[in-house]
Amino acid sequence: MEGLPLANEDKTMSANLKYLSLGILVFQTTSLVLTMRYSRTLKEEGPRYLSSTAVVVAELLKIMACILLVYKDSNCSLRTLNRILHDEILNKPMETLKLAIPSGIYTLQNNLLYVALSNLDAATYQVTYQLKILTTALFSVSMLSKRLGVYQWFSLVILMTGVAFVQWPSDSQELDSKELSAGSQFVGLMAVLTACFSSGFAGVYFEKILKETKQSVWIRNIQLGHEWGEEQKVREREPQADFTQSTEPTEHRAHRAQSPTWGLIP
Repeated sequence: MEGLPLANEDKTMSANLKYLSLGILVFQTTSLVLTMRYSRTLKEEGPRYLSSTAVVVAELLKIMACILLVYKDSNCSLRTLNRILHDEILNKPMETLKLAIPSGIYTLQNNLLYVALSNLDAATYQVTYQLKILTTALFSVSMLSKRLGVYQWFSLVILMTGVAFVQWPSDSQELDSKELSAGSQFVGLMAVLTACFSSGFAGVYFEKILKETKQSVWIRNIQLGHEWGEEQKVREREPQADFTQSTEPTEHRAHRAQSPTWGLIP
């Protein structure tokens, strides 16, 4: 009898933790979109940062967070942490190489999101990007042989309808056309749609790898970051097109052409 109150208390804490996590996730996603949009369209003197630079910093922070979690799981022992990283990453190159596909796709996706936010307003981007739920469901059915119920398919149809209505032209878009041209909106739309498909495929592929191995999700994320870092180094050496010029005044672009360009948009 004494165990029943403890069990009920654990269930209550678990439910509260789920709702708390959901609230934090919603706040993080919303604030991320708004800050990214603001930073990419802010009109001020001087050059702006490269989107790839922001992606590199974000991925490095993720790797550091995963290493800290592995360190915690290894009873806060540096020797154990070093052994785990050596055995699971350095001594298993083929397992790490399996993540080259999703890491490359995530690299493309993260950079496309900056292109999309540079050419779309935050609301249109946020709603359109929810199509990743549809692509994830389709890839889950085809790659993981999952079955979706009638209500789930109906929900996906409603999602597609909502996205279509968001893209429907309206009178309010005439005001936005002063800042965003039709060409830039098309570039942004194509970028976010490509990101939706890449997000769905990479997420399902990563889930499939996790289910086929016994390695923890933290180790897999470190491997993913390692492969991503190697591909990002190659990408940094390649010339990049600037898809954000349509949202920036001409005098700003002229000023940037005379400024140092290391780590910044040329």
